[in-house]
Amino acid sequence: MINKGDPVLVFGAGSIGERHIGVLQKMGYLNIWVYRKRLFPLRNIDASTIHTITNLNQVKDHKPSFAIICTPTALHLEQTLFCVENNIPVLVEKPLSHSLAGFEELHAMVVKNSAVVHIAYMLRYHPFMQRIKKWVVNQEFGDLLNIQTYWGEYLPDWHPWEDYSTSYPACKELGGGVALTLSHDIDLVNWIAGSEIVEWHNLKNYRSNLDVNVEAGSDISMAYQNGITAHCHLNYFEKVARRYYRFILDNASIEVDYLNNTMTLLFPNGEIERQVLQNFDRNELFEKQLEGFVLNLRKSDPTKMIESKKIIEICNGVHSNQNTFSPN
Repeated sequence: MINKGDPVLVFGAGSIGERHIGVLQKMGYLNIWVYRKRLFPLRNIDASTIHTITNLNQVKDHKPSFAIICTPTALHLEQTLFCVENNIPVLVEKPLSHSLAGFEELHAMVVKNSAVVHIAYMLRYHPFMQRIKKWVVNQEFGDLLNIQTYWGEYLPDWHPWEDYSTSYPACKELGGGVALTLSHDIDLVNWIAGSEIVEWHNLKNYRSNLDVNVEAGSDISMAYQNGITAHCHLNYFEKVARRYYRFILDNASIEVDYLNNTMTLLFPNGEIERQVLQNFDRNELFEKQLEGFVLNLRKSDPTKMIESKKIIEICNGVHSNQNTFSPN
């Protein structure tokens, strides 16, 4: 069992890094060390409540109980490998990496060291998604047939205080691109479907006027061994934010409006059941995720790496059945 006074390490203190630090502090972890290269002022965290290091070699001196990686995607795999080599259980912000370069080396090291590497797809902990997963497993409404997801937002609105064009989602060299950045939905669909993917297509859209050198839209279709099909639409060029999920089963359809915290069940007899999450705080997902990670700090599960490899392949279109729209 972890003593909450033991040191924990956070890589990076940007927006997501600060969120994780805040969650750690709320949950009683007070000995927090943050590895940063750029010492910009923190926006939401009192700098006096954390310890900052700028040299990675210093990490070994503090022997952290676990680490959370919150840096740009292009740095994830290298920093994960550092943690594995130093026997530090690690929670990596999604995705595990922007490419498969170095993946096999990392996977072999995870197996060799029985290392703990979790990837932070916290949407699995959403109360609605937890219920839906249970219904699907128990065949509450018959077989699941099809899943559709839609996530559209406007990238410049994410962090109005910074230049979006230099942020990691906008830059290929930092591991950006909408599919990788919003790959939560791909992971969610894979998890709910509960079956091996046998085919996928990734149609990328570069048409927006955003100042980015990556795709700003992506339409991904997937087929699973158990016969389920799915489609994920992702974009960060849409100025009116929309985010919803549809699950079609034999005896019901389920619609989740993520932004309005509602879930609607529609039945063949015309009955409609609507559920609302009252006073829902998004940080609850990060708290539940951290709790699950800490409970399994001694349990190595290399299959999580294979799941992440598949997501990277899908996002990058590494498949014979893939289509890519590129600008002239």
